[in-house]
Amino acid sequence: MVSLKNIVIGIAIMILTAFVAIYGIQTFYKSAPQYEEFCGNVTYPVYEINNSQQCELMNGKWNPMQTVAGKSPAPATPSGYCDLTYYCQQQYNEAQKTFSKNLFLISIPVGVILLVIGGALFSLEAVGVGIMLGGVITLIYGASSYWPNANNMFRFGISLLGLIIVIILAYWLNQKDFFKKLIRKKKKED
Repeated sequence: MVSLKNIVIGIAIMILTAFVAIYGIQTFYKSAPQYEEFCGNVTYPVYEINNSQQCELMNGKWNPMQTVAGKSPAPATPSGYCDLTYYCQQQYNEAQKTFSKNLFLISIPVGVILLVIGGALFSLEAVGVGIMLGGVITLIYGASSYWPNANNMFRFGISLLGLIIVIILAYWLNQKDFFKKLIRKKKKED
């Protein structure tokens, strides 16, 4: 019978294991790109930029107004707007995507290692399960950072690989327990 005390200890170990793994990765891996590093404090001039030439001189991207059913905007309205953050936003998005992919590639092995350690090394169930669940949280953390940027083929491949690894791990851990029980039974008979 599982005691409430062991459940609480397991949950505490799970949370703290996840914190150690996640903050350890954040400590030893570079920090996430910051928007200000790429776009700084882009300020729009007091006067209105009202044509593409002015916009391009200020390193912006001109976005023409959409017309409705082929009609141009009314003469008093501007024909578009200047996005001064367009190019730096593209650079920031690329840096963020690269950072997320690297974070994913670091945290997935850490999560798998925690699953193995929790399942294989700790005979006290609350500790082992807590560490394993901390590994699962680390896996979720890593996957969620890159998942929006990944294509469906990558998502499918990594999900399939993860499923295969966890099934193999489950069989390996249960066989190990089976052999431990068999050895104990053999010792009792002798």
